[in-house]
Amino acid sequence: MNKVTKLALLAAISASICSTTAFAADKPVDPKPLNRVVAVVNTDVITSNELNERVHSAALNLRRQNIQLPPMPQLQAQVLEHLIMDRAVQQRARETGIRVDDALVNVTIEQIAAQNKLTVAQLRKRLADDKVPFNQFREEIRGQITMQRLREREVEAKINIPESEIDAFLADQAGFNINDTVEYHVAQILIPASKSMNSDEMRQAKNLAEDLLDQAEDGADFGQLAATYSKASDALEGGDMGWRTLSQMPTTMADTVRQAAKSKHKVGMSVSSDGYSIVKVLGHRDGVKNKLSGGPVTQTHVRHILLAVTPVTPEAMVLERINDIYRRLTQDKADFATLARLHSVDGTATRGGDLGWLQTGDSVPAFEQAMNQLKSGEISQPVKTQYGYHIIQVLDRREDAMSEERMRFMARQALRERKLAEATATWQRELRDRAFVEIRREAY
Repeated sequence: MNKVTKLALLAAISASICSTTAFAADKPVDPKPLNRVVAVVNTDVITSNELNERVHSAALNLRRQNIQLPPMPQLQAQVLEHLIMDRAVQQRARETGIRVDDALVNVTIEQIAAQNKLTVAQLRKRLADDKVPFNQFREEIRGQITMQRLREREVEAKINIPESEIDAFLADQAGFNINDTVEYHVAQILIPASKSMNSDEMRQAKNLAEDLLDQAEDGADFGQLAATYSKASDALEGGDMGWRTLSQMPTTMADTVRQAAKSKHKVGMSVSSDGYSIVKVLGHRDGVKNKLSGGPVTQTHVRHILLAVTPVTPEAMVLERINDIYRRLTQDKADFATLARLHSVDGTATRGGDLGWLQTGDSVPAFEQAMNQLKSGEISQPVKTQYGYHIIQVLDRREDAMSEERMRFMARQALRERKLAEATATWQRELRDRAFVEIRREAY
């Protein structure tokens, strides 16, 4: 409803208020719904208003993906489980001293808006049109950043890839390299099963998994099944795991995906220590051919200026300085190497910010994405990563053969992604199990 319509409606109400007063006195007024506590997570609570707002957001997200909504009780239960996990993560983050300040949330929202070719004001309007409160959106972003930082500290930092595993991986690729030449678009439904369950719970989990597999084979909406039953973090995205090579999946899932891709219904089920995974192959395409066999790869010669956020240089100060450097480079045509030597806090400062020749995977995703969008000679706007704010300049590009060192690096990355997926699922399950949770189903 636009502003003019609202004003007209208010005028009409005002004009008729005298004639309706007598009737209004006779009509009961609907009481405002109570904001009840629907769950307790250790020392925090989740309210019905919060649950309803998140259910609304989840429903919008599913509709945008053309996924049929689950029945409302199941959707509420799924969203509530996500909220419970969010609370457990936030509590663990507070225990370990992780804080995400407003400045970082603001910058992240600016990046989200820019990625969608919107201003922050336009993003706010789009959220308002969808009846999603902006404060709720901000807190969801804060929660995602918190989850990422906590996972980096408690999961990623503990993953170890010995050289012997890399040797075995490369040997396997030499004999069967379809893992790296084909990418599969995969969706999953995860039904957890662990040794902590009793025999009845294990049997129920198995029966549910087998029933879901039957439904998927009979053509049921896989996204709806995932949104209704899956306990994976991607459940409310219809279980969509995105595009992956077999090397990037747990071994049991990779075997199932390979077989499912050849089957009539494109679905299958794998069993692991995490439970039952019903997978569906949504599509397949050529992957990065010769990724581990020495084929030609694109290399980018790049340099950068890095400013880091520290207790001495807070984020607002860093943003002001990096934007001033960007203005001097683009408007005043200042020398990039000189400004890098004067201002960059990276070890490359003495080389004028020169990072040398980079390939896919050599830098963090945000840096790599910005770098790949630049033409030779172009300078990026300030780019935020976990290291701080960068200004990037591409100097040149070339095609070159992959070295043995590079092959080992790619093998290490593939193994790391595989272990990270398994370790993250275990970590989330343990975090949830350690929390005291009381769900009050009568309150929603």
